[in-house]
Amino acid sequence: MGPHPAVAAIRLAVRRVLHDVLTLAPPASVPSAAGDRPPLVLAACSGGADSMALASALAFEAPRLGIRAGGVTVDHGLQSGSDLRAAEVVSRLTALGLDPVEAVRVDVGREGGPEAAARDARYAALDSVADRHGAAAILLGHTRDDQAETVLLGLARGSGIRSLSGMATASGAGGRYRRPFLGLDRQTARKACMVQSLPVWDDPHNADPAYTRSRVRHEALPVLEKALGKGVVEALARTAQLSRDDADALDSWAAAVEPSVRDDSGDLEVAKLFALPPAVRRRVLRRAAIEAGSPAGSLFARHLEEVDRLITGWRGQGAINLPGRVAVRRQGGRLVLRQS
Repeated sequence: MGPHPAVAAIRLAVRRVLHDVLTLAPPASVPSAAGDRPPLVLAACSGGADSMALASALAFEAPRLGIRAGGVTVDHGLQSGSDLRAAEVVSRLTALGLDPVEAVRVDVGREGGPEAAARDARYAALDSVADRHGAAAILLGHTRDDQAETVLLGLARGSGIRSLSGMATASGAGGRYRRPFLGLDRQTARKACMVQSLPVWDDPHNADPAYTRSRVRHEALPVLEKALGKGVVEALARTAQLSRDDADALDSWAAAVEPSVRDDSGDLEVAKLFALPPAVRRRVLRRAAIEAGSPAGSLFARHLEEVDRLITGWRGQGAINLPGRVAVRRQGGRLVLRQS
């Protein structure tokens, strides 16, 4: 008799990603005294149902493909006893057969709000661990439900089509981060843990109404499903994929046209920018702002709208200040972006 359907589903999802890691982006092997070692894939694990299901599937599938499987948990230090909980997660991952396994403690700042600050600290820690071990990829346990929440948050913030595209199946430098479960719902992961008798930890922050995502999960989505019927989560996740396809096409257009709207000094020519479709023009402006030193994660639609008005609503206004101390000025038919 085969595995439970939920277990089979998560293993299949992980197996597909591991095949991608091997065939689409083969990592450089890490030299060792015994010769070249197999590639290493890490599971990022909080101890919750989604990431424990991920870790168990990785531990099962990786050896069958000649891949080393490891794990990492990040201790944000935001709750009493978080260090003990991180140590417990390390013990559980080790028991699954993952190696190497480690816990990383981070200091969470305040920039961008508590959720964004925790996310930034977490990814910085994961990058550091992956670099240190030479990992080919890091698997994340985001599910279709997480994707729906992300799309709804982007819609509420009016952040544009890129925000509506949600989380990518592969992201980060070289596609380092992989999300096998974006096509699976949260209940499938929880069921897989239950039938395998995997202990899970339910983070109280996930139910804390002080956090925006928690309110979306426990209040907004249930109200939408009550008003519109079942299928809202699936529809939002489908919107993410359609939006991502459109956003990718527009990004490619902007990248191709950008050199043609710059002058010999690298400044942007206003007349040529004005002739572009607005969606492409704003992407060119975003690319230019990031190149000038504005952090991508802090650059929002409202910033680009203000810069766009230097082109479409020029009335002699002064410089637009962007995150990262980047100032944008219109001078003699050019847009000049400089970091102070």
